[in-house]
Amino acid sequence: MSRYGMVIDLERCTGCQACAVACDQENNIPAVGRAEALRGRRLNWVQFVEAHEEHGDEDEGEGERPRFFPMMCGHCDNPPCTKVCPVYATYRSEETGIVGQVYGRCIGCRFCMAACPYTAKVFNWYQHAVPAELESTLNPDVSVRPEGVVEKCSFCHHRLQAARDRAAAEGREVAPGEYVPACVESCPGQAMTFGDLDDTNTEAHKLARSPRASRLLEGLGTRPKLFYLAPQGG
Repeated sequence: MSRYGMVIDLERCTGCQACAVACDQENNIPAVGRAEALRGRRLNWVQFVEAHEEHGDEDEGEGERPRFFPMMCGHCDNPPCTKVCPVYATYRSEETGIVGQVYGRCIGCRFCMAACPYTAKVFNWYQHAVPAELESTLNPDVSVRPEGVVEKCSFCHHRLQAARDRAAAEGREVAPGEYVPACVESCPGQAMTFGDLDDTNTEAHKLARSPRASRLLEGLGTRPKLFYLAPQGG
């Protein structure tokens, strides 16, 4: 039994969005185009949120400056989305703590989207056709979602399955750090740390208990497994 989670150090995050690009590529997320993006129909599982922090002397005209940080599904331990789904298309795994999405079961009612306080789920409005010359770029380990279903971050669960298969073939357990989502792997500033939050030997476990660590909207009781480390001195 594990509780996989992520810690993002906002001191290291530069807002470069490499994690979002890696997520799109890894999970076969199509670009919807400018017109659809302006209508709020982007499909990105990793979104960037703008926050403001005090900087310098306000009398000198500096004041607040924007900071952008990544936000995705927090894979809550008490997820409101799973409680409202009428067909059990979204669920929390007791084995991994990951909140999954069964696309073949989803009926597109979007109750889960309304229930999520983090707006971490997105709706696929169209069947996105992939040009023949780009079909080879699709990840064969991730299904291409059909029109009319809700999508979300999966913590690249297919990578966990691959790590388990390798470990089983070699007659061993999955080694710490062997399962890493694409966003974490791609971060140039090493701002993201991923691991089993219940394993006291993991860096994720230690960082999640740092005095700098906090979670978004903690008062709601959703208990997300996505933590943020405040900037030093912030």
